Amino acid sequence: MATIAMDPSLSLQIGRGSNQHGAVPVKEEIQGLIEVYKDGHVERPQIVPYVTPALPPELGVTTKDFVIDNFTNVWARFYVPKSNWKLPLVVYFHGGGFCAGSAAWSCYHEFLGKLAAKAGCLIVSINYRLAPENPLPAAYDDGVKCLMWLKQEALKGSSEWWSKQCNLCSVFLAGDSAGANIAHNVTTRLNSKNLYPLTLKGTILIQPFFGGEARTNSEKNMVQSPRSALSLPASDTYWRLALPCGTNRDHPWCNPLGKGSAKMEEMKLLPTLVCISEMDILRDRNLEFCAALGKAGKKVEHVLYKGVGHAFQVLSKSRLSQSRTNEMIARVKAFVNR
Repeated sequence: MATIAMDPSLSLQIGRGSNQHGAVPVKEEIQGLIEVYKDGHVERPQIVPYVTPALPPELGVTTKDFVIDNFTNVWARFYVPKSNWKLPLVVYFHGGGFCAGSAAWSCYHEFLGKLAAKAGCLIVSINYRLAPENPLPAAYDDGVKCLMWLKQEALKGSSEWWSKQCNLCSVFLAGDSAGANIAHNVTTRLNSKNLYPLTLKGTILIQPFFGGEARTNSEKNMVQSPRSALSLPASDTYWRLALPCGTNRDHPWCNPLGKGSAKMEEMKLLPTLVCISEMDILRDRNLEFCAALGKAGKKVEHVLYKGVGHAFQVLSKSRLSQSRTNEMIARVKAFVNR
């Protein structure tokens, strides 16, 4: 069985760390990522460095940060590759269980810079509000607001430095883990919106973070190393922190195939690419999601990346993970340039 070589400093485990909030007990914790105290105070240790928009000049990608909403403090990082023709636009949502992560995290900055350069696409990486301070649907609302902001910027023509290189008729929503969940749910919310001059063409869901009360085989039986990016206890903690109070993992935002969810046949969904990791506890749930899309007559394709685990493309530096990341980028390139 293949193992995932990760930086030990990125170990994501359930546990009890040092209490930095006096005598107030910790209510929920994912060690190294988030501590939620019983009085509502939240702390997020800086497990991953935050970086400025700068990228190596040889990559040929210009980057800038823009504020989307001053009131909510939502912002976005733009990645614009050098090109002699207009490029597809990918609106990207980072992972982190809805509770952690940032568009400024070094691992996402490096991955998206590489994706923009090699896949030949303009990327807008959204820094949305996090749970538990802002439980769902806050992240979905931020995603919709960002698309409407992009629409207005395109109409005004005030952001020519990126819009002149952007094919506004070829827009994709994408994300990994919780970010893929956001991309899917934002897509369903945009059906009633007039996005002109933007035209949505598809969604790219990388290891989409879905759940449910009933466990899948991979959730029950997939052996995870202590350094795994996503364990079952961590997954459950994320959902407790992100979902509305009084709900469980069969809520439609968590379980799109649950009894309370809208029927896939009745939903207006875009052509979808789903990237799945063989060693991920979410593997079987992702495969079930793809099967349901296909059964409902939706356009869906999926790729299973063997020997790698959850979030390998941003968290693992192993030779195998780097090879699989290049394969993923090539598949995304083909998907957005059809």
